Amino acid sequence: MEITEKPEAKRSLIFSYGTLKRGFANHNLMQHLISSNDAVYLGRCRTLDELPLVCGPYGVPFLLNLPAGPGRHPIRGELYGVSDPGLARIDKLEGVTVGHYERLPVRLVEDREDGEGGTVVEAEAYYANRSFGEEMWRRNGKVGLRSIRRRRRGSM
Repeated sequence: MEITEKPEAKRSLIFSYGTLKRGFANHNLMQHLISSNDAVYLGRCRTLDELPLVCGPYGVPFLLNLPAGPGRHPIRGELYGVSDPGLARIDKLEGVTVGHYERLPVRLVEDREDGEGGTVVEAEAYYANRSFGEEMWRRNGKVGLRSIRRRRRGSM
């Protein structure tokens, strides 16, 4: 399925760059949402804009909502169409109401093997809350990652 396809009506487009991706710790939530028809996987994509991505405490990834500059990259991830009840479940996991993440707009293109992009898609992503995002950027030496890779069990 190409990311340019529209999900069913009443679904929000959500970009996953971290633990909700296939093969990562919280993907079981996405699998549950897919099996209950509250989410659909739409494909691999990357951000159109270069953004800072860092690992915070305990290796948790955070996308930062900071202006353009050095140390930022197009971020690779997955796109999902998610129902309102599914979105509420993801918001809870991501700690939106307690200030861990903010769900904000992001522009994406299909992440094709030939390196070419496709149509620009407007979606939402979970960014580190503004209250600590800039401090995380500074603590990471103002150098961001391109993507988060799955770690082997037991390694830190």
